[in-house]
Amino acid sequence: MRLPHLLTFLGLSAQVPLRDPSLDTTAIMPAKPDFSFKEGADIFSPKDLIELARPGAGAANDAGDLVLVPVSKFSFEDKKNNKSIVVAPLESTAQPLEIVLPNGGDVFWLDSRTIARVTVVETEKDKDKKQEIYSHTLKFDTQGSSVGILSSEPPALIGSFPVTTAGNFRYNLPSGILVFSAYVYSDGDLSTVKAKDEAYENRGTTALVYDDTFERQWDTWVGPKHQSLFSVSLSKGSDQKWVLGDKFVNTLPAGHSAPVEPFGGTDDFDISETHIVYTTKDPNLPGAWHTKQNIFLVDFNGTKAVELTSGTYGATHAPVFNKQGDKVAWLQLDKDGYESDRAKVVIYDLTKNVRYTLTQNWDRSPDVLAFSESGDYLYFTAGDHARIKVFTLPVPPTPSESTTHPSFPSKYSTPVPLTDSRAASGVQILSNNRLVFTSSSLTTPNDVFIIRQLDRVEADISSQAANVYRGQLEQVTRFTADSLQGKNLSEGEEFWFKGGDDIDVQGWILKPKGWKAGDEKKWPILLLIHGGPQGAWEDQWSTRWNPNVFAQQGYFTVAINPTGSTTFGQNFTDAISENWGGKPFVDLRKGWQYVLDNYPEVDADRAVAAGASWGGYAINWIQGNPQFGFNFKALFCHDGVFDTNYNGYSTDELFFCNHEWGGKPWEEKSRALSLKYSPSNTVTNWSTPQLIVHGSKDYRLPETEGIAAFHALQQLGIPSRLVIFPDENHWVLNHGNSLKWHYEVLRWFDEYVGVKE
Repeated sequence: MRLPHLLTFLGLSAQVPLRDPSLDTTAIMPAKPDFSFKEGADIFSPKDLIELARPGAGAANDAGDLVLVPVSKFSFEDKKNNKSIVVAPLESTAQPLEIVLPNGGDVFWLDSRTIARVTVVETEKDKDKKQEIYSHTLKFDTQGSSVGILSSEPPALIGSFPVTTAGNFRYNLPSGILVFSAYVYSDGDLSTVKAKDEAYENRGTTALVYDDTFERQWDTWVGPKHQSLFSVSLSKGSDQKWVLGDKFVNTLPAGHSAPVEPFGGTDDFDISETHIVYTTKDPNLPGAWHTKQNIFLVDFNGTKAVELTSGTYGATHAPVFNKQGDKVAWLQLDKDGYESDRAKVVIYDLTKNVRYTLTQNWDRSPDVLAFSESGDYLYFTAGDHARIKVFTLPVPPTPSESTTHPSFPSKYSTPVPLTDSRAASGVQILSNNRLVFTSSSLTTPNDVFIIRQLDRVEADISSQAANVYRGQLEQVTRFTADSLQGKNLSEGEEFWFKGGDDIDVQGWILKPKGWKAGDEKKWPILLLIHGGPQGAWEDQWSTRWNPNVFAQQGYFTVAINPTGSTTFGQNFTDAISENWGGKPFVDLRKGWQYVLDNYPEVDADRAVAAGASWGGYAINWIQGNPQFGFNFKALFCHDGVFDTNYNGYSTDELFFCNHEWGGKPWEEKSRALSLKYSPSNTVTNWSTPQLIVHGSKDYRLPETEGIAAFHALQQLGIPSRLVIFPDENHWVLNHGNSLKWHYEVLRWFDEYVGVKE
């Protein structure tokens, strides 16, 4: 199910077993109690992955000379996730400044030299919690030359919020207005939340009662509160101190909620000097089996919300103003009920009251949008062939009337890529023809980059030059370079092969440390199967399923993007719907054979496979279809589907299964497809040892899916193990749990195909 939104060999290094008893990684390992990770100065181990710094997306100030990056770094030694913000210069040689955040919190720019931090604190007097906002003033100190040293004055308290759930902050300096989200009851009033929270907690029962769907979503049982967007004044007083107003205005009408649960954030709304543009689920449709979201425009006083969308369509995302405030752009999907439909750019001219689709004929899905300074160009990210690239496209003159199929000259129809590798995010336009963005890869977590000379790029596009200049790319930060020094992570070797219907299919190979061409049948091989199913293995860092971790533990690691994968065109993505057990496995099998045929160093008799979500479904489906001939010696299923028909009833987002299986689970087409493709119907063919991991708070794929598969394996007498994380959802996020997860998975594979020394 698609989600907002996805280990080289030891050599001469010593193997260091886990010894932290608090993590209890060996307490239930009777089969192989002496297993330990491969670790060492030249090995990137699971522990290294978990303790490596995790930078977020960068946000530049209005002056465009500083970028703010939140960073978290877990330590097993003190069992704490240490959080900070790093302020890095974009146009000077000043050293980056790190500001430690003992209590965490959200941070954002107030002006070009002031950072706001919002954090929850506990009062000493009554142990009550409240949410406060502080200012951090930055300055450059000089020491006899032009080289500056960045520093920060002590934080100053600005004010507090009447709730502890304020988040997703956007600030507009010219208007002095702060917009944020917070949870409120049906009255929409922040001032009544505390009293109503106390009444709710003391209601005398724990019962949750529902009269409609979305009773639970992702990992949370839905309660009586919802998110709304609030505005409040925030400006400097006559004494040059920042002052937070005391009038909090709920800007959304009754029935609207933003950001959209469960993954919505600041990308679900934007602000100009006078208005908010936001996306919200259509309140007239049952949210659990519809994806339709509408775009609205409202002023800071919440006077009147005006809908900008119209007609038949599905979800909308990422609304954004241009700097002039006279245009809005957003992403829109055509199909209601399908979360992986192609996202198209829609532009709304607020002065002419005309709406038009810009990328109707472009077979990719943009993500983050940003207008140029002039408003004449759009910059955005989009997935393309397993990379997430930065693209640009000129904004055409507004048509005379609203249209979904406008006729524009060719220069307006094909976006131009400015990057060709890695995974970009957080695009932001700066003055002086610059663009700042955040990027990760298979070998590095997030770092900040700048593209310069956008004027040359735009001039070439405008003149329709044969070879468009792509800008000057510079790397600003190197957060993890020192920690990864000497680890020699694999950049990933791309390979292509002919899949089903003679279509070109792509995959990645990550070779283990110590690999030498010609070492026949030396290396165990691991197939990683991604979830979604509309997802992809991309040139992107992951803290959960990191292919380099497996490669560095000695596995020849293969990650294939079969039918259903994103970034290869919408037809390829759509082709998995109603065909879960068909075309994707033709691709996987052909890709697997391609690897075996071209890499004699791999030992096909020491093969294992792992997958999560749809990838977990794939593991269960492979179990019951030995005719595929993968010859895996051990399997690992994380939060996977066991009974597709039952999942259509039990999942939180009902629209997903309704779309993927051609109807509601009791309808004829859906039932027939489940009879054909549900792993639960092939249990009598199961024979391979299998590890199952599931989170009890996974409401996308409830834990009974994993338990049912485990019960089948146990009654069949097949070696199997079930690992349940009571506090995890569809992902494993807790740092200690993550280490345990890696231990269980790698121990399981080692038991059946590990190197015997």
